[in-house]
Amino acid sequence: MNFKLINDTIKLLETFDSENINSIYSNDINGFKNWIAEKEISEKHIVPEEPAWEGKNNGRSAESVISTLLVHLNRYAKTYSKSAIAGSDFSTQEEFIYLINLQAFGEMTKIELIKKNIHDKSAGILTINRLIKQGWVEQTNSAKDKRSKVLKMTQQGIIALDQQMNKIRNASKIVTGNLNYTEKIQLIKILDKLDRFHNPIYNRNIDSNQLIETVLKDYSFGEN
Repeated sequence: MNFKLINDTIKLLETFDSENINSIYSNDINGFKNWIAEKEISEKHIVPEEPAWEGKNNGRSAESVISTLLVHLNRYAKTYSKSAIAGSDFSTQEEFIYLINLQAFGEMTKIELIKKNIHDKSAGILTINRLIKQGWVEQTNSAKDKRSKVLKMTQQGIIALDQQMNKIRNASKIVTGNLNYTEKIQLIKILDKLDRFHNPIYNRNIDSNQLIETVLKDYSFGEN
């Protein structure tokens, strides 16, 4: 048995654990492998070719470009979602996204469903109330905790979602545009990494007045 290799692996795991205090990487073998891969690239100073972007020569940062492009992509996606529900009984894309989550993950409380969709509480409650009024969702006593109320899809909701799913899937295909399969997988990895960074912050419910200052204080934003 190669005890030196085992010892080196343990030391590497200890380094991973100490550097992953903000859970940027998942605390499992996949997170460990991703950390090693990115560390290897960083230590070898492998820098991908930097693309040109509008305003770059005037000092516009990569972070600014990323933020803007994410906003643009969200707006593009909304226009396709709007088309997917045109002529149906759905009023907003949030309604069918809420139903998709209930179908995928099963019954949950109002707050759980709202958080699952990264939605403001007031807007989430309005969406849920519309779904209940349509007869697509009902609120019942939880089987796990009789003191708690949970939401679940009705048969009407299942039918309504099923009738629109083909258009919704086509809208999703259009959103990914001209990316090939490899690029889609790479994008999933990058967006998933960002989601795993932001989701714990979101769940802390930090007041908007202190949000930016708190995140800057609690997390490292060195040169990545």
